[in-house]
Amino acid sequence: MREHEVIKTAAGPAAIGPYSQAVVVDGWVFCSGQIPVVPDTGELVKGGIAEQTDRVLMNLSEVLAAAGSSLQSVVKTTVFLTDMNDFPAMNEVYARHFGDHRPARATVAAAALPKLCAVEVECVARVEG
Repeated sequence: MREHEVIKTAAGPAAIGPYSQAVVVDGWVFCSGQIPVVPDTGELVKGGIAEQTDRVLMNLSEVLAAAGSSLQSVVKTTVFLTDMNDFPAMNEVYARHFGDHRPARATVAAAALPKLCAVEVECVARVEG
């Protein structure tokens, strides 16, 4: 088994449990779920699902950058929503962040998420370069 590199960056929210922000192994980045926490304060971003999704994807971008990757190298995401009625608004923000890049995706309804937020996103990406 190959060694793995643990990714930890202050540009993304600190882990709120016994896990890593991301792990890199064999050129793959496995990102833990990101929630809409502002890295500097540790507090949830103010606003609704659009603002929360925007913050989540900014956090995910920062963790990916620390791992030598980006949203454009993501091959799979999983989106967790506490309310599927938020799907259209989440999807609009998600599309803006990913542009023409279309990774595989699953969207799952969750009874509750950490810090009682409305959205969480995890992903798998390739290391760039």
